[in-house]
Amino acid sequence: MEQLSSLQTFLCFLFFIFTIFISLIFFFRLKFFCKCDVCTCYLTSSWSKHFNNLCDWYTHLLKNSPNSTIHIHLLNNIITANPSNVEYILKTKFDNFPKGKMFSMILGDFLGQGIFNVDGELWKFQKKMASLELNTVSLRYYAFEIAANEINNRLVPLLQLAADKKDFSMDLQDVFRRFTFDNICRFTFGLDPGCLKLSLPMSNFAVAFDLASKLSAERALLPSPYIWKIKRWFNIGSEKKLKDAIKLINVLADEIIRQRRSMMDYDNNHDLLSRFMTTVNNDKYLRDIIISFILAGRDTVASALTCFFWILAKYPNVESAILDESDHVMGPSQYVASFEQLHEMNYLQAALYESMRLYPPVQFDSKFAQERDILPDGTLVKRGTRVTYHPYAMGRMEEIWGSDCLEFKPERWLKNRLFSPVNAYKYPVFQAGIRVCIGKEMALLEMKSVVVALIRQFKMAPAEPNTGIRFAPGLTAALIGGHRVIVKERKKGK
Repeated sequence: MEQLSSLQTFLCFLFFIFTIFISLIFFFRLKFFCKCDVCTCYLTSSWSKHFNNLCDWYTHLLKNSPNSTIHIHLLNNIITANPSNVEYILKTKFDNFPKGKMFSMILGDFLGQGIFNVDGELWKFQKKMASLELNTVSLRYYAFEIAANEINNRLVPLLQLAADKKDFSMDLQDVFRRFTFDNICRFTFGLDPGCLKLSLPMSNFAVAFDLASKLSAERALLPSPYIWKIKRWFNIGSEKKLKDAIKLINVLADEIIRQRRSMMDYDNNHDLLSRFMTTVNNDKYLRDIIISFILAGRDTVASALTCFFWILAKYPNVESAILDESDHVMGPSQYVASFEQLHEMNYLQAALYESMRLYPPVQFDSKFAQERDILPDGTLVKRGTRVTYHPYAMGRMEEIWGSDCLEFKPERWLKNRLFSPVNAYKYPVFQAGIRVCIGKEMALLEMKSVVVALIRQFKMAPAEPNTGIRFAPGLTAALIGGHRVIVKERKKGK
């Protein structure tokens, strides 16, 4: 045991020396090959003196760029908020801008060969399969019924419990993450982890999933991929935690798949796993597909709902307009809208789109150039360069949205009181082109259901109304410290 302990200490020491070595290389590479203000500001984090979030600093740089495009040289990353460039990347030259090996490598241990981590034929197969399933009315009804059940039996009772406690605050972000995790697990696996029960338990699967997502995202923030690769090879630090989390996820996922395989009639079930099983026989591949859908369907919806209620608290006129519309569609006594009623609520959809314009669940998305290219704005893209389009910044560009771009105005999405979308390349919140989000309609349906049910029964005020919004690093936009609110029961007519 002592020899083993000495070996581990020695390996940790070697890793420490290696990390310093890599960091020095990174520093001197910047010092001698790029002395520009932007790279220096990024490396020293001096941007944080003026901006709460990295995405706000990027927005500042993009606003002041003549072509709404910047180049972070030390990251070999071209970032753009130019709609013409976005269309070129996502549509015109789609084949030249795949996710790339770098992205797949960073998330490979967690997502494997799931749809959000692959290109080429693997992606085409999963996209085709998922599109066939998710676009059926029967599956959308199934997803709606799951959400309605979770709202009626868990979400509303939980908020009622909070409302009954005077001046009690609760973290709405945590509530929504539990809600969406229950929903997406029931939809994909047919499994109910019960995270939103009144006791607010946290399943081992949810804990492991959160940790794996967080640690995988942190890989991308390191100055060199060699750092996390060496840590993984030595099985130490964050990489050991990631390995343990993924191992637990795999054990639980494998058991669920095994149990479903043993069911004689699984092909008649509605959940996504059962539907994919009719075509896919490889259980490891099934695991990768389903984990990717959980990641997309859980964190993005929770982020969108959290930011929506954060901004709604600042605009009581918007809340009143949503209440008026829901009264008109549903009548005054109904609390949870039906599938058909939700499709009639144009103002509600406009408000959600407007919220995601300012606070998109995925603030940026990157591709990697396979070959040398030139973007429509004249930017040269060398082979292997990371190319990032930035929905967060695009929602704040006057060239796209006008001088009132920083205002929360759902009306900008309405024409003759009907919802009217804009060009998807100006609003790539759900991506656009060939890789557009296939779960978009179900995500919107879920968000609408939650908003209608909650604002018709409760009034929520921020526990700390004067605090700004700050985001934690990650794959999706999560608020640092969550969003604590004080819940009160809404009286009729108020």
